[in-house]
Amino acid sequence: MMAAGALPGSVLADEAKPADKTPAVELPAFPADKSVKQTTVLAGKTVAYTATVGSLPVRDEKGKKIAEVVFTAYTLDGPRDPNRPVTFAFNGGPGAASVYLNFALGPKRVQFGAEGDSPSAPTRLQDNPASWMDFTDLVFIDAVGTGFSRSLTTPEETKKRFYGVKQDIDYLSRVVFDWLVKNERLPSPKYIVGESYGGFRGPRLTYTLQTDYGVGINGLVLVSPLLSSAGRTAQEISPLPAMWTLPSIAAAKLERDGKLTPAAIKDVEDYTRGEYMVDLMKGSDPAALDRLTTKVSAMTGLDPTYVRRAGGRLETQSFLREVFRQTGRLGSRYDSNVTSLDPFPYSPEQEINDPILDSIIAPTTSAIVDFTTRTVGWKVESRYEALSGDVNQAWDRGRGPDTESVTDLRKSVSVDPKLKVLIVHGYNDLSCPFFASRLVVDAMPATANGRVTLSNYAGGHMFYSRPDSGAAFRADVKKLYGAN
Repeated sequence: MMAAGALPGSVLADEAKPADKTPAVELPAFPADKSVKQTTVLAGKTVAYTATVGSLPVRDEKGKKIAEVVFTAYTLDGPRDPNRPVTFAFNGGPGAASVYLNFALGPKRVQFGAEGDSPSAPTRLQDNPASWMDFTDLVFIDAVGTGFSRSLTTPEETKKRFYGVKQDIDYLSRVVFDWLVKNERLPSPKYIVGESYGGFRGPRLTYTLQTDYGVGINGLVLVSPLLSSAGRTAQEISPLPAMWTLPSIAAAKLERDGKLTPAAIKDVEDYTRGEYMVDLMKGSDPAALDRLTTKVSAMTGLDPTYVRRAGGRLETQSFLREVFRQTGRLGSRYDSNVTSLDPFPYSPEQEINDPILDSIIAPTTSAIVDFTTRTVGWKVESRYEALSGDVNQAWDRGRGPDTESVTDLRKSVSVDPKLKVLIVHGYNDLSCPFFASRLVVDAMPATANGRVTLSNYAGGHMFYSRPDSGAAFRADVKKLYGAN
């Protein structure tokens, strides 16, 4: 994901461009870790906690420091409860800082990602009613190249050591281990939450920590993840790309009509994995195309001529222009009901970046930098990278097993019979569609029944930007943690 973890060309984009071989530059030293006491009100109760911003080193085989990873931690004040969990949070991209989950789950929030939100709106932090702070400590980790986290070596070596599927998991697992040891939290219950590509990271981090570092993970929350590359194959051959996206497109229409219900979504899912899939596989059969045109047009509200021309297979970016063409607006792939004006309505191609991605950078960056440097007092001479296109372009996405994390999800659940996994999505998300995870969950072995579950909410990739969806998400997570 992108956004709150997602950038165009996320898990499975084209090959990265060649790395720059420019020598590493001399960087000012990071300050020592800094903390501040704060409070927030949750469910009518005042929660006192300490916010800490600091960094952890990443070292090479010879012990040389080659990177510094910045974290923001929120820990409950008072005597330490050995049963209080600690949760490690990662966003995605690749190239997204953890600021998005920070303002979704942390004790404070700033509004972003919903229809009508303005990049120039005030960014004063408010108490977050959807925070998890009352039942877990929280540690938000920025991967190298995001936030203030940085490599201390050359661009070529940085790409080799940090910007790829396997190396990403290798050093981030060590960062989690080092934080636990430094803060004497190895005995605590431990959870991981990842959004978008962070959700792709989640199962791999869990399995690596279980088997390489001897750190058991009690629970895993995957927010708007894309767990497999199967639906990104050529749609001329496979029905999966069209199957993944149709339910989200239909859900957005149901929401616009005020008819979004679990029962309505169930009908969409049943059609998608039944008659729709069968008709797609019949190719150019006229009767199948007639059925597809009639049904898909009714489900999505799209012009039948457009649907027939597309063969019933709705490509995301084309759909986002087509559905709002009469109003001169563009929909977002992260929530197709969040729109912006199309500045080039007569262009054959979309000429601007995604409406949500462009709008969330200013409020989140201003808020987190002000919090870090002024409120906490962790002063740093560096630019903050909320969404780094350079990291995304340089990423080595691998091939074969490296393009999915379903294998590690199954293995980590198998290794620990008490591990519980909650996968969550917004219905309108086209970047990481909920139906992809529905197919993953339904295909899990019977022995995992009840331990890997899926919850969906109104909204898109960052469904938590909507108060009702954020509250429902918080309630589902509390159940996973066994919190009262």
